[in-house]
Amino acid sequence: MPGRIGGATVVLLAAWILGVGASPAAAQGSLNVYCSVQLEWCQTLATEFTRHSGVKVAITNKGSGEVFAQIKAESANPRADVWFGGTGDPHLQAAEEGLTTAYRSPNLAQLHPWAVKQAEQSGYRTVGIYMGALGFSYNTELFKKKGLTPPRCWADLVAPTLKGEVQMANPASSGTAYTALATIVQVMGEAKGFEYLKRLHANVNQYTKSGVAPVKAVARGETLVGISFVHDVVTEMVAGFPVAGVTPCEGTGYEIGSLSVVSGARNPDGARKFVDWALTAPAQSLGARSKQFQVPSNRSAEIPKEAPRLAEIKLIEYDFKKYGSSAERRRLLDKWDKEVNALPR
Repeated sequence: MPGRIGGATVVLLAAWILGVGASPAAAQGSLNVYCSVQLEWCQTLATEFTRHSGVKVAITNKGSGEVFAQIKAESANPRADVWFGGTGDPHLQAAEEGLTTAYRSPNLAQLHPWAVKQAEQSGYRTVGIYMGALGFSYNTELFKKKGLTPPRCWADLVAPTLKGEVQMANPASSGTAYTALATIVQVMGEAKGFEYLKRLHANVNQYTKSGVAPVKAVARGETLVGISFVHDVVTEMVAGFPVAGVTPCEGTGYEIGSLSVVSGARNPDGARKFVDWALTAPAQSLGARSKQFQVPSNRSAEIPKEAPRLAEIKLIEYDFKKYGSSAERRRLLDKWDKEVNALPR
């Protein structure tokens, strides 16, 4: 964000305001979307879906961990119709717990196999809409000024020279950080992985609420290194900040950003229409228009030329079934909180 905006932002867009050519009487109700990608992308989605359908859209912008907690808290009286974006692990957990409902869109045939597999694995309660690899961001100007070698591997982040200079999000609120936690456990094994996380903790200056916050801090010179999805690094590079990205030499995990219909949605018909539309190539190309650089799940969607080349990255066989399960996710988060986060720095 995977995962990955801190603080709720609500945007309400009405069809008549946008001049979509549909009278208020023709509008097809309203839709509440919890959106876990960058705000600019959320706003563009809302604008274009209203233009496409005449449905008014209210956006609540939060990280995927926060959205999962909110949907769970609201399960007796759901307020959202759709959950768009954010890492797939909490979407899979929501599916397992019945917080989202099954919907098999006719547009599944347009998607890459990894997106369809996400749908099949969840009993069609979620579906992949984009893919992105996990890595590091670092401030090129500060590294040069300090005479430091940029990190290339997970092992580099625990070097004494980076004490107090690494930033990552809290895995309980951020899908990006949970992907990092699950990735480290899979790359190193759980015992060695947690020993590594304890060493890393000594170098971390802050666990942010949102997964995109570390790369923004790196870009603005507030910290040297951030654990980030590399497509978020590209966003800051394109904006002109002195930041670069790298994927770790030992191997890294990835996210399948997902899309789900909330169980008990107040506008289930509108929710299904939104899903059908969001899986089309034109809708998925809106990410690039919003300067977001994930790889879309629709095979015909525009892939930005700046997007990271996944074929060139050493990706692990990330076990979404295991690490997206309710029991495993809760166990890992509890263990991290007790054994890592509780340590002094």
